[in-house]
Amino acid sequence: MPHVTTRGIQIEYDTLGDKSSPALLLIAGNGAQLTFWDVPFCRALADTGLFVIRFDNRDAGLSTKFDAAGVPDFMACIKAAMEGKPVESAYTLEDMADDCAGLLEGLGIEKAHICGLSMGGMIAQVVACRHPEHVLSLTSIMSCTGNPEAPQGKPEAIAAVVATPPEGREAFIEHSLDVWRKIWSPGFPFEEARARTFMEESYDRCHYLPGMARQNTAILANGDRRRALAALTVPTLVIHGAADPLIPVAAGEDTAQTIPGARWLVIEGMGHDLPTPVWPQVVNAISHLTQQTA
Repeated sequence: MPHVTTRGIQIEYDTLGDKSSPALLLIAGNGAQLTFWDVPFCRALADTGLFVIRFDNRDAGLSTKFDAAGVPDFMACIKAAMEGKPVESAYTLEDMADDCAGLLEGLGIEKAHICGLSMGGMIAQVVACRHPEHVLSLTSIMSCTGNPEAPQGKPEAIAAVVATPPEGREAFIEHSLDVWRKIWSPGFPFEEARARTFMEESYDRCHYLPGMARQNTAILANGDRRRALAALTVPTLVIHGAADPLIPVAAGEDTAQTIPGARWLVIEGMGHDLPTPVWPQVVNAISHLTQQTA
């Protein structure tokens, strides 16, 4: 796959669709690689007339790793955040948003539709606030504003996500499947074969846990984004699953209420994932937003 070097780091990416079409930048969540965005899902977006770009965030996949920063004490970072103290992190969500802008600049793309999921939704929000000159529209999926008063996820879902995974390929894959089951959409059958293939391919492409810890710390360090989001004027779509156990639907509603004029789409039965049956609804919503945006 190709890459762009921007601001001193390498960002791995790939694309689908006609480069002359409006660009759509897809930003993955914590620890996820560009392969999180399934090719058929991206192709469906491209078929609506978009040039789809997916990429590895810093510290994930084949993009630059920050090994020299070490692994943060995540529990200590959580404690600091809860006490209102500064959280030390190897980099910030602002840095990750700058990576997005640098990728677009490296590809010669002046403006793009920005779409992120979970942590990627947080990064997308920061891109819209920090680099409005590059943003045609914003789509925030199963994400939040950083509002400290927003409802928290279910303890069992949070515990599963932050648990230390076992060593070894097969053990890690089984652990990851168990985590995915705990955050899966209860309104849809668990897609065992798809999930297993995804986990196997992700592990073989780049199994790298320290980056996930540093990305989590960057989330904590970013804090409350509501003031900046309330000043946005970019057309915005907020999508959330009604049954999300990790980032409750109320957090998505908070996002939609904070961003002026945001469109709000709740998908019944959806958890903290994108089951294939919801793809048409998500693709249609994103397409509707992008086609109405100059």
